[in-house]
Amino acid sequence: MKVLKQLAFIMVIILASLSFQEVSYAHSGRTDSSGGHNCSSKSQAKGLCSGYHYHNTGSSSHSSNSTSGQSTTTPSSTQSHDKDCSDFSSYDEVVAYWNKKGYSKDYDPERLDGWGNVVDDGIPCEVPSGYDTSKINGSPAQVAKVEEDNGEEDGHSVGYKDGYAKAAENSEASKGSEAYQEGYSSGYSKGYEEGLKEIEAEEKQAKKDGYNFGKENNKFAVPSKYKNNKVLSTSFSTGFDEAIAEKIKEKEKQFNTTGYEDGKKDSKNIPDDLEDNFVKAYMDGFEKGQKELEDTYIQKGYDDAFTMLNYKEPNFKQSRYISWYKEGFESNKEVIKIQETAYQQGLSGEEMTVPDEHSSSKEIFSHYYNEGFTEFKREQKEDTVVTLLFLGFISLGWLGRRYYVAMKMIA
Repeated sequence: MKVLKQLAFIMVIILASLSFQEVSYAHSGRTDSSGGHNCSSKSQAKGLCSGYHYHNTGSSSHSSNSTSGQSTTTPSSTQSHDKDCSDFSSYDEVVAYWNKKGYSKDYDPERLDGWGNVVDDGIPCEVPSGYDTSKINGSPAQVAKVEEDNGEEDGHSVGYKDGYAKAAENSEASKGSEAYQEGYSSGYSKGYEEGLKEIEAEEKQAKKDGYNFGKENNKFAVPSKYKNNKVLSTSFSTGFDEAIAEKIKEKEKQFNTTGYEDGKKDSKNIPDDLEDNFVKAYMDGFEKGQKELEDTYIQKGYDDAFTMLNYKEPNFKQSRYISWYKEGFESNKEVIKIQETAYQQGLSGEEMTVPDEHSSSKEIFSHYYNEGFTEFKREQKEDTVVTLLFLGFISLGWLGRRYYVAMKMIA
């Protein structure tokens, strides 16, 4: 009997010990019977909590089974690992623990979100002012950032396609939250710019390829790599057209030169079956050469007028050459000035002096000088006769006066 009493006493002690251990497991001795406690000054200094708060569910979970007079108590699976905000040295450590555990507003077995919060908001403990809460798993800021990132990714993809296709810009999302739409708009703009930049670079290359192809070929053909892209095939075509235009222009220039040379030789020779634009280029050059030929004969007539007293018809094979020559001869007004200068020099009675600028017209100058000098002599002779007559009249007058005086004296 004494042994049974001793066994019973030992069982009571064991049961009491198990009950105490269960309470200890609930919160390491830091929560009251309601499952909460006051924030320590240490935690308040860290900014992790501010007053009385609940921890876990506010009560302990026990399960008791009595079999054969035995009783066992099983603590909650999370209670042996329970933490509160005062256990962390910094808020970054809180966030690292929260994220590592995969906690969120809807899954917070350690009730870290309950510290100092009236309503659970998915933010553990008390967040310091200005902290980037998007780092916190499941926080509203992180959810919004994820949505914004998703929107930016979707917008970038659509924007890139539109930019590459050179389509009209449309950065508005037709669905999603405000964060998603903001991200979509930003991503669309970036993608559109990248797509547009890429297609413009490819356009430049396609145009260059088309130009080089046109330099070597006259028949147009789009390469397979550009056939299925309207923008690039158009650029290739533009480059090809530029090369063809340059080749045509160069060919027109060649026909213009040929026409010019033929025009100067007065020998028209247009090739058969020549395209109209090349015929026009040849004729433009030919007419220019003809005009230069005409000017040559006119200039020759003009120059010969300095050496010829009178016009003499030249012996040219074409009547129009003679006509052009005569036109130039008669258009020389400088000869008239030379004639006047020479005549006046002769009329003055001076010795003939041909100015250097008229040295090529010495024959003309001499001719008109002599005409002037002849007139000078004639005028000089006339002046002598008039003087003699004048003196004769004066003499007769004096003799008459003397005769009259003499007669009066005799009378």
